[in-house]
Amino acid sequence: MKQNVGLWIDHRKAIVVTIKNDKELMRVIESNVEPRVRLSGGSRTASPYGPQEVASEGKRDERYRHHLDAYYREVIRAIRNADSILIFGPGEAKGELKKALEESRELGRRIVGVESADKMTQRQIATKVRDYFVK
Repeated sequence: MKQNVGLWIDHRKAIVVTIKNDKELMRVIESNVEPRVRLSGGSRTASPYGPQEVASEGKRDERYRHHLDAYYREVIRAIRNADSILIFGPGEAKGELKKALEESRELGRRIVGVESADKMTQRQIATKVRDYFVK
């Protein structure tokens, strides 16, 4: 039987709707990623040539990227058995996930669409996925 997956994703959570044998299963995956914080300016030390806060901001960005990568790997594990994948959501996460899926040629070929979508309730997400695949 064919397994279709619709996925609403942003950097905070992913809602995976799987349709198989006319049954619908919904799973929520939380990212637990801290929001990216940008500081205005930097702090200086008493020494005119001392280190500034650039290093800690770089570490913070690196940690953020590692958390996102782990989050995307968890989402990919949840959808790896899908025959067709629809990705939608606000922001950049859908494009980043698409790129991660395309690194594996097998999963990249299963993407049937990437669409922009605003914040949605779980019911709206399930309805969109059902309407997309059950035509």
